[in-house]
Amino acid sequence: MVSIVVKKERGDVYDGLNALSLDPFFSLSPLDDESAQELVEVSSGTGFFVTSDGYVLTNRHVVDEEGVTFVVVTNEGDELPATLVDIDPFQDIAILRVQGDGFPTVTLGDSDGIRIGQTVIAIGNTLSEFRNTVTKGVVSGMNRRVTAGDASKTEVIEAAIQTDAAINPGNSGGPLINLLGEVIGINTAVSFEGESVGFAIPINEAKRAIDDVQAFGRIVRPWLGVRYVLVEPDATSGQNIDYEVGAMVVAGSQPGEVGVFAGSPADLAGLKEKDVIIAVDSVNLSEDHALAEIISAYHPGDVVKLSVLRDGVLMTVDVTLAEYGEE
Repeated sequence: MVSIVVKKERGDVYDGLNALSLDPFFSLSPLDDESAQELVEVSSGTGFFVTSDGYVLTNRHVVDEEGVTFVVVTNEGDELPATLVDIDPFQDIAILRVQGDGFPTVTLGDSDGIRIGQTVIAIGNTLSEFRNTVTKGVVSGMNRRVTAGDASKTEVIEAAIQTDAAINPGNSGGPLINLLGEVIGINTAVSFEGESVGFAIPINEAKRAIDDVQAFGRIVRPWLGVRYVLVEPDATSGQNIDYEVGAMVVAGSQPGEVGVFAGSPADLAGLKEKDVIIAVDSVNLSEDHALAEIISAYHPGDVVKLSVLRDGVLMTVDVTLAEYGEE
C-alpha cells in the first residue's frame, strides 16, 4: 500500500482562494515568483501497486483534478513522482505510473466469490495523516448502488461492496483485503447518512482496466450511448412479456441532455427515446444487473442483440459497440 499526495503550486492555490472569496475587500497578499511556484499538498489518498513496473491503482476522485502533481509515498517514506495514466470514465478508478521496477505488488483476489458476513480488512491513509491504518470488519452487503464520498467529493458507485470496516477520508483508493491477504475491493467511500457504513469497488471491476493500460496505454470501455432509467413492467398495458426491470431511454432534465447521443452506437442502430431495453444477448436486466454493468463486460467492436420494447412491441436491435471517447 502507498499514500498518494496531490500537490499544486502555491500561486494556483492562492488564486483559487481569492476567486472563491465572497468578500470584495478580501485578497491574499501577492507571492514572489519562488513562493508562487512552490508545491504544496492540497489533498491525499491511498493506492497500491498492481504491477512490479510501477502501475498504481487508486480512486478517480483522488486524482481527478487539473494542474496538479502526484507523489507516491512508499511505506519506507520514499517520495516517488508519479504520472496519471488514465481515469475510468464510468468507475471510480484511476491508474498512476511510477518510473522504476521491482515494486512490491498485491495479490488480486476474485470479488465474485465474496460472501456476506466474511471478514475483511481495510488499509488506508486515514484522515490523510495516519498511514497504514488497518481496520477490520465484515461484508455487510453486496451489489449496492450508492451515492457516497469523502468530505469534498461524491461518487455514484454501482454494485459496491458494503462493509462495516472503518473507511475514513484519506482511505480512498486503498485495498480491501480478505483473510488470505488478497485484495477483493478498492475502498472508495463512506456514507454521510450512517455510521459504520463504508463501500468498496469490487476488484474484478478494475482488473480489465489494469490489463488495458498495460496493453494500450489507456483504459478502454465500450459505449452504447443512451441515457436511461430503470422501470418495472406496466401491469396496465396488457403486455404478456416477462421481465423484471427495463432500461427506458429518456432525456435528462436539463437542455441538451438527450436520451440517445447523436452519432453513438445506439443512434446508428436506430434506438429512440421511450424505448425500453429489457435484455442484452438474451440476458435479462435486473435490479442487481443494470444495463451499464452488462454492457461493461463487452469490448468496443462487439455486436450485441438488444431486446427492446417499442410501443408495446418486442423487437431485436443489433448494436455495434464503440469505444467511449472515440471520435
